[in-house]
Amino acid sequence: MTDLVRVRKFAAHVEEILHDGGPPPPQPLIRGGIAVVLANPYAGRYEAEITPLMEALKPLGIEMAKRLILSMGAEPADIEAYGKGAVVGTAGELEHGALWHVPGGYGMREVLGGAKAIVPSTKKVGAMGCRIDIPMHHVDAAYVRSHFNTIELGVPDAPKPDEIVFFLAMATGARIHARVGGLAASEITGTDGLR
Repeated sequence: MTDLVRVRKFAAHVEEILHDGGPPPPQPLIRGGIAVVLANPYAGRYEAEITPLMEALKPLGIEMAKRLILSMGAEPADIEAYGKGAVVGTAGELEHGALWHVPGGYGMREVLGGAKAIVPSTKKVGAMGCRIDIPMHHVDAAYVRSHFNTIELGVPDAPKPDEIVFFLAMATGARIHARVGGLAASEITGTDGLR
């Protein structure tokens, strides 16, 4: 890590969903999230130029994507949905969470072999133990409704006021029992990340 990127801990969360009240699918849905807790080098003051941290976080985005896939017991080819997020400690500002857009998104896309869809995201300022809902959608086409999903993540002892928690989330498939129509994953034809 660098002087700007000082990691305190990683935390992973994995779910294996066997059914959602209906018939079991052919294979369970695996959803997972990973968090990294790190010092916020800009906490406690307004800093006009914060993009050096965004650049410094790029290797961490790749590392976290690899760690998440491993914790899910999956391979990159198994991942069909993704998302990202951030919780900034109370001595920071929302814009510090936005620094994760490039490292988190492009890190996952690189590890997954060039996924085409933009990575959905959310961020907020919060106190220690704050939970956040991370949105997910299909890795290659944002309009595939079956893969619209959310996973709730958090770290009990983070963020401290001068920390940030960055999150990545992935899933191996659609929602269990998805049946609301729209573009199916099997019908993706474009290369623009939309359809």
